[in-house]
Amino acid sequence: MICSFVFKKTSKFYQRRVSKILSLIVSFFTSVYVTKWNEFFPQKELRYPPSFRSRVISCASIKVLQAYLAWRQNDCHMNNQYDTCLWMLIKSGKTEKEAEDILKGTQKQEKNELLFQQFGINYKQLPALFRQGSCVLKTQVEDIVKYNGNGAPVKRLRRKERILHLENIAGKSFWNDHPCLLKELGVFEEDVGKIKPDYLRSFLFENKLLPSTWIVIRIDGCHFHRFSEVHEFEKPNDKQALNLMNSCAVAVLEDLADITFAYGISDEYSFVLKKDSQFYQRRASEIVSVIVSFFTSMYAVKWKEFFPQKQLKYPPNFDGRAVCYPSSDIIRDYLAWRQVDCHINNQYNTCFWMLVKSGRSKSEAQSDLKGTQTREKNELLLSKFGIEYNKLPLMFRQGSSVFRAETEKTIALENGSSTEKLGNKVIVSHCNIIEQSFWKTHLSILDEEPHVTIN
Repeated sequence: MICSFVFKKTSKFYQRRVSKILSLIVSFFTSVYVTKWNEFFPQKELRYPPSFRSRVISCASIKVLQAYLAWRQNDCHMNNQYDTCLWMLIKSGKTEKEAEDILKGTQKQEKNELLFQQFGINYKQLPALFRQGSCVLKTQVEDIVKYNGNGAPVKRLRRKERILHLENIAGKSFWNDHPCLLKELGVFEEDVGKIKPDYLRSFLFENKLLPSTWIVIRIDGCHFHRFSEVHEFEKPNDKQALNLMNSCAVAVLEDLADITFAYGISDEYSFVLKKDSQFYQRRASEIVSVIVSFFTSMYAVKWKEFFPQKQLKYPPNFDGRAVCYPSSDIIRDYLAWRQVDCHINNQYNTCFWMLVKSGRSKSEAQSDLKGTQTREKNELLLSKFGIEYNKLPLMFRQGSSVFRAETEKTIALENGSSTEKLGNKVIVSHCNIIEQSFWKTHLSILDEEPHVTIN
């Protein structure tokens, strides 16, 4: 499945930051795909979370955009024609290898003849959706917005999305028949000639991350303040919402071996890829989009597991970015910074929401807390609400660390005896990662060997 989303040349969407744009789109697309599954497949269970990867192509001119669209639609036709032949041959009794050998080197006309002569299929009469793909665009339609005093309808032009399955979306005639495309993207002055895929691929944005550096992919919930309000998350911390985030992070580590550690607070998670990782050849766009997409997919799929009584009212989505760190000392500093942030934010939010729940307005609570230090916040919680901050759950105060740890497994043998083996399991721990003791205990996370002293 391939989808291309076209932004107008003057777009300032997220200030044109590549990682932000591609991660938000792939995350939202994934989220919608999961939440709409039952609508289209009511009798089929979604057996595992889907995920997508994304890249950016910067079209230098309207001609490049036109050629790109023509290329994608031509690819749709070629792939669908081949797949139709392949699967008809397989269904007729051929093995996949035999079907591939029959089709090797065949041209369009030969495939059409094969389909018609062997299976009675006129390829051109297959649904346009299969042969030509789908084009989604915004058009202006008249809509009744209200009725005046005499009962007459008052109409306004409104934008509405349309899905079309047309033969040539890069053709001058189609494009110029839609004012919204002309206005927002530009005019196609002539039809496309020969398609040159290699030329178009040269516009592909490929930002490779620095070699031999730790890669951190940090993802954040998009507009999660609103999301938490709509879904009535408990304030200041919703245990189930945090456990859902942690469960998604565990799934990411279980699926992607190159990720060695993850740390999460609130609606954010940082994933650390090992220093020598060649995951997607260190292409930033693909690494970010795959991790964000898979995490989003897991979040939507696992929602019912953690909130069985709450409906997911709209698709959640996340954005992501990649940052490289040259040494293990700096990566530990980064993670320590995130844990310090966890403490600062949680302490403030605990005070803020206790004040609000006691009757203070949000602005009054903010004013009460302005300029207060850690000790003063602790005293406020204890004196006014009987809360000892340092006894609150560690997950709230220290966040969640996800990593692989060696665990003991008991295996029964045929002779009735048993033996113990050490196996790696992804675990969630709410521990202090600022102190060096954690990293000394878990040297394998950053591939660090203990120093050997030679006398």
